[in-house]
Amino acid sequence: MLNISHVTAAAAMRSVAFAGRIVAPSVCRVCPVRPRLTGYMQARAYGYQHKDKDEALNIMVSIDNDRGVVITRDRHGVERNRLPYFWLRDNCRCSKCVNQDTQQRNFNTFEIPEKVEPVKHHFDGEGLRIEWSHGSHKSFYSMEFLEGYWRSRRPQIKDERVVRNDYFAFRGHPNSSIDFSEFEKDQESAVGRLTLLIRRGGFAFVKGVPTDSAQPTEDLLRKIAFIRETHYGGFYDFIPDLAHADTAYTNLALSAHTDTTYFTDPAGLQAFHLLSHTDEGSSKKGPEAELGGKSILVDGFHAANILQEEDPNSFYILAKYGIPWHASGNKGITIAPDKLYPVIELNPETGKVHRIRWNNDDRGVVPVNIDDSSSIGAKQWYKAARAWDEILRRKRIKYSFQLEPGTVLIFDNWRVLHGRTAFTGRRRICGGYINRDDYISRWRNTNFKKAEITKQVTS
Repeated sequence: MLNISHVTAAAAMRSVAFAGRIVAPSVCRVCPVRPRLTGYMQARAYGYQHKDKDEALNIMVSIDNDRGVVITRDRHGVERNRLPYFWLRDNCRCSKCVNQDTQQRNFNTFEIPEKVEPVKHHFDGEGLRIEWSHGSHKSFYSMEFLEGYWRSRRPQIKDERVVRNDYFAFRGHPNSSIDFSEFEKDQESAVGRLTLLIRRGGFAFVKGVPTDSAQPTEDLLRKIAFIRETHYGGFYDFIPDLAHADTAYTNLALSAHTDTTYFTDPAGLQAFHLLSHTDEGSSKKGPEAELGGKSILVDGFHAANILQEEDPNSFYILAKYGIPWHASGNKGITIAPDKLYPVIELNPETGKVHRIRWNNDDRGVVPVNIDDSSSIGAKQWYKAARAWDEILRRKRIKYSFQLEPGTVLIFDNWRVLHGRTAFTGRRRICGGYINRDDYISRWRNTNFKKAEITKQVTS
């Protein structure tokens, strides 16, 4: 509960502005330090002083006839926000309105009269209590709930540290591994740590995974969420035999890219486990033979930030203009997303990089005239893409390492680009895709308390 006390009588009695008119509050008969506004629109207000460790915050909550609850905050200046009556009634969280087990709404929003309004109200240190004109329904809005919406359009997770991006470059991350045995000791705790490593750093290794079969790797991935089915199947276990029409099923080098660019919703997580790599069919023999096949990871968010700093115009073009992506190499398969998507997708609320969609091999034909309303065309896009490609190939941002049997690599496919060097011999790789929403859900539920999760997903 927030530490709130009544404001002094002098503070409560100061004038408060409503709808362009100054109205002087009179002292409430119930509480001598709780102001009540009279006169214009018969508005009523309750004032409190929120004390934090730095300074006091004066909060005035009023009910007026202008279809909303007005919250006035005074710290270094006056801030005023209005929460509409209908919005408040629709977002009542009581057990009659919301099923407490499923967190689903129990009523038809549009059976509520459009002009629903409070008939009784009370604001104290715990929150705002309202009795509504429709059905005499009683609602309670906690200070935490009100505070979340008067400060921003959507409440944020309290601990911002857990969602920070710890960018990586050629050294990778020093603490990016978890041992497979931890999942046997405490599965929920281990999954929480694993998903948090990926959420912050973009990737993680699970070491000590059995290699006698692919089953332990599949079981590991299912501890996070179900494995996504695509036209390649679900959980994959393959050798480079071109069983599918994709260069991944060869021994050729692959430049840094993200997978499934051709889906409207690209895969959220991707996993690789090198079960074996032998010199079968290779001219290089012996224990010292270098068979190649080093893995490459690039932090796409970090690369995008570099592009924005070095070449803002190229960043703008790759973030604004969508291009076609496709998968059409396998018989009977022609997949393309629901619309043209840009290489760099931004969060519309924060403006930060949200997703990277980049695989030059799966890219369609760039439109000659990308934007008819400006001079942006194929020439400008190619110039921007060349600058992007050059950054992705810089040694100082490429994390290169050799996959080893027993170590599973899991990474965020919306953020991390992956590739490999060419190799000889015979490699057996297994792994799979996991949907982004399911991965994030698992991360939330293993790192936060239920009340905090509910606030985040329903807001």
